[in-house]
Amino acid sequence: MKSISLVTHLWVSPSRWIIPASTKKAISYFLYLIITLSLLLAAQSTQAQDSTAASTDSTTTLTEENIASAEPVTEVIEEEAPAVEEVAYLPQEVADIMWLCLAAFLVFFMQAGFAMVESGLTRAKNSVNIMMKNLLDFSFGAILFWAVGYAIMYCSGDANFLGFDTSFAFLSSANAPTDNAGYGLSAGWLFQVVFAATAATIVSGAMAERTKLISYIMYSCILSAIVYPISGHWIWGGGWLADMGIRDFAGSTVVHSVGGWAALAGAILVGPRLGKYSKSGKVNAIPAHNMPLAALGVFILWFGWYGFNPGSTLLAIGGISHVAVTTTLAAAAGAIGALIVSWIKFKKPDLSMTLNGTLAGLVGITAPCASVSASSAVIIGLIAGIIVFFSCLFFERTLKIDDPVGAISVHGICGAWGTLAVGLFGERAIDVQYWDDTSTIQDGLFMGGGFGQTWIQLVGIVSVMIYTFVAMFIVFFIIKKTVGLRASDAEQMEGMDLSEHGNLAYGGFLFESTGPSAIISDSEAEK
Repeated sequence: MKSISLVTHLWVSPSRWIIPASTKKAISYFLYLIITLSLLLAAQSTQAQDSTAASTDSTTTLTEENIASAEPVTEVIEEEAPAVEEVAYLPQEVADIMWLCLAAFLVFFMQAGFAMVESGLTRAKNSVNIMMKNLLDFSFGAILFWAVGYAIMYCSGDANFLGFDTSFAFLSSANAPTDNAGYGLSAGWLFQVVFAATAATIVSGAMAERTKLISYIMYSCILSAIVYPISGHWIWGGGWLADMGIRDFAGSTVVHSVGGWAALAGAILVGPRLGKYSKSGKVNAIPAHNMPLAALGVFILWFGWYGFNPGSTLLAIGGISHVAVTTTLAAAAGAIGALIVSWIKFKKPDLSMTLNGTLAGLVGITAPCASVSASSAVIIGLIAGIIVFFSCLFFERTLKIDDPVGAISVHGICGAWGTLAVGLFGERAIDVQYWDDTSTIQDGLFMGGGFGQTWIQLVGIVSVMIYTFVAMFIVFFIIKKTVGLRASDAEQMEGMDLSEHGNLAYGGFLFESTGPSAIISDSEAEK
């Protein structure tokens, strides 16, 4: 206690320190606390040492007294020791099924993203129609892909161009599964059907605000059931492009370019929206009605892409992380690329172009995501963001093709770029982690591998583009000549929500009576 009093005296003595009374009191309490804790710790340490010494003495005595009967003691200890249970690990095949289903759920959620992007970038009077189309293309597409599409896409590899596997029709071989083999097939179908729905819904954006609902349903059914599965078989189902060695890991061409080229055919045949181009050919801007909704849609699509690309490993493996990294970097670089060029061109940063740049980066990295390094992914995404900006302007201003959301550029053009990027930046050392030695790619042109893989990728790009565009042009042409493809001018002016569905997305809101977003009455539409 003497030492404590001395310390306290030094701090509280006014002759030595000029310190406020409250501070002196606080410091004194703090010092008392420190000293008390120190004493308690010292006492506890002493007690622990005494206990350890006593335990040692007891053990020594016990050992000396029972040294003759050491064996029985050992037996007793063995009997009393609890049995160690083996740790139950998740079987690899079950983990694979779970991962594939989770990835499919993420890709399905992308339907909501597409609906939001398309609705946000168009006019409010067409929002119900857009939501309906995005719902129906998945609903009809899922049934038809279950019935025939999957059987076409994954028929025997001996059918290089076209085939049909009856065991996959209506998913008959896994109609009522009872084992992991059947569950695995169900998971595979689930993962593929959401991809087919993605290809179909891409077209909706390019033909938005002037396409009849019945015509949309008809083309969506044909695309999901026949057109998409055939080209998908060529690359993913063991067809002739797969035999050549093409690499499209998650679908830059199989999914996105197919949707983009189908959108191009549809946009040409349906024509531009009413008022988009003047008689002199001048381009009239038709402003988006909800940019925050479009931005939210892009964030959802980005999130869903973590099922799209990493899920395409089809297995729960460590390489998922690298695919997720390349996907993230390409998307970010795509946004930056589009931002920079739009800022330079328009003198202000354009949100819609930046959003499309993000999507362009995602589409661009979809094919090479498991074949390129992280640094290459940045380059691929950056170039995709720049490409999509100039491509959108080219289609709108030069070719006079009205694409309200830029779907042709984002998915068609950037899908082709992503597929080509495998032949430029692909690295065999990375690709082999996801494939066996016999099916890995050659090193890309910029990686010292020559032009071999680049040529294979080009053949795939051009072949799928020609096939899809011609096939869907014929489909749209037949629809146009039979049930009709385009809504009337009056229906477009009134809005597809009222003309086709009889309701509005924003009930109670006051809409413009004139201008591109105008809502007109039935009596005015008849004039």
